[in-house]
Amino acid sequence: MMALLYLALLILLFLFSLKLFFKTRTFRNLPPGPFSYPIVGNLLQLKQPFHRTFTQLSQKYGQVFSLWFGSRLVVVVCSQSAVQECCTKNDIVLANRPHFLFGKYISYDNSTILHSSYGDHWRHLRRILALEVVSTNRLNSFYHVRRGEIMRLVQKLAHLSHNDFTKVDLKSMFMETAFNTMTRIVAGKRLFGDDCDVNDVQKAKQFQDILKELVTLAGVNNRGDFLPFVRLFDFDNLEKRLKGIGKRTDAFLQELIDEHRSTGNYSGNTMIAHLLALQRSQPEQYTDQIIKGLSLSLLLAGTDTSALTLEWAMANLLNHPEVVKKAKNDIDAEVGADRLVEESDMSKLPYIQCIVYETLRLHPAAPIWSPHLSSEDCNIGKYNLPKDTIVLVNAWAVHTDPKVWSDPTHFKPERFEDESEVSRLLSFGLGRRACPGSNLAQRTVSLSVALLLQCFEWKRISDEKVDMSEGKGITISRTQPLEVMCQLRQTPAAATIKDMY
Repeated sequence: MMALLYLALLILLFLFSLKLFFKTRTFRNLPPGPFSYPIVGNLLQLKQPFHRTFTQLSQKYGQVFSLWFGSRLVVVVCSQSAVQECCTKNDIVLANRPHFLFGKYISYDNSTILHSSYGDHWRHLRRILALEVVSTNRLNSFYHVRRGEIMRLVQKLAHLSHNDFTKVDLKSMFMETAFNTMTRIVAGKRLFGDDCDVNDVQKAKQFQDILKELVTLAGVNNRGDFLPFVRLFDFDNLEKRLKGIGKRTDAFLQELIDEHRSTGNYSGNTMIAHLLALQRSQPEQYTDQIIKGLSLSLLLAGTDTSALTLEWAMANLLNHPEVVKKAKNDIDAEVGADRLVEESDMSKLPYIQCIVYETLRLHPAAPIWSPHLSSEDCNIGKYNLPKDTIVLVNAWAVHTDPKVWSDPTHFKPERFEDESEVSRLLSFGLGRRACPGSNLAQRTVSLSVALLLQCFEWKRISDEKVDMSEGKGITISRTQPLEVMCQLRQTPAAATIKDMY
């Protein structure tokens, strides 16, 4: 048995070397990169968080460099100019996605908007999302949902802190708020809270655990996607885990659809209701699988990212009290102390938006964009990229490039008072595969920050600054949950919150 295994490994080594030989001979002008080992390539050299590892490599090999993930060529882009070239000249060529095990078992065989190949099916999904979820009319119609969940958060904080400074865990609160916001938009129901059905809460906790696990399994960090022998023997139990998660995810989403269908009410203001109404006249265009795929994409892309952005924003504000003071002065001057901030007030509060932009710059929710795949040979700058090259854009590296930003590692919202700077942000992608939910995310986070500053006083638990260490995964999470001291402000606007609970 061992002899057969060694023979198989030798054959794989030979095939890898042969493929690499012909590929590099055909494309002599590939981007430079570190030495790669036979079979595994550079996979064993990579350490999380990848955006920092890739940035370190770019300092040695250039802002466009190459790696080998097994026998797959991967090109990492870390410069503003190269990213712009990817999303203009090569936008269509790089509009595809590589197909990984995650997409096979979680994204309905790579058929969701996040993982499907560029073409008619993807355009159909994008059109549905643009019309039924993120159009201006839809966003306006969902305002009561967004504000309602933010107000529940504010009320909970007020209840805890109306007498004195109280220690609160913002991470868990922000996650519940973001999750309830998205489930209400998708399915019209809250799944966390004292007023929720016990069974719903249990299912929500299970699904939230699934989302957390999916964040760790998505992206390009699974060796089984690049090493055939790892997948053959499933050494890391990845395929089995993904199959199980896929089944549980599908069951949760199908239940949301069945609940809508059983009531026969297709006129409600939820994404599922709108799509089920369309399904009655165009069943082949709005199948249950398409509806589940869109629901999953929204929950996966819209929950963790918004919560993390809000958590990072508050962490930075706690470390920069001068920014908090300036923001509060703006709110008091433009909105006043007698009423609560509304979304319609945000145009009068540009400094709040500057805080959000600066948070997105330093802590983009997805520091490395979802992988792109070249559908044909192309060029980035002076380098050649063959067909089927995986392209990774390191947005975090661009956001902290000293050639692009002054004092790039410091939290300075004032830099975005020059509105032209906003165009340099890559937090939501560019081109055809850019995130369609950027407007929804920014509206939610901006209003949340404004209300949290208007209604509460904040301070750190100790004199030490808040730890800004980063965790692992495709999103930039914090190593430690954000625990802070909070007290309800003594203003007429804040008093209205106290009267609500």
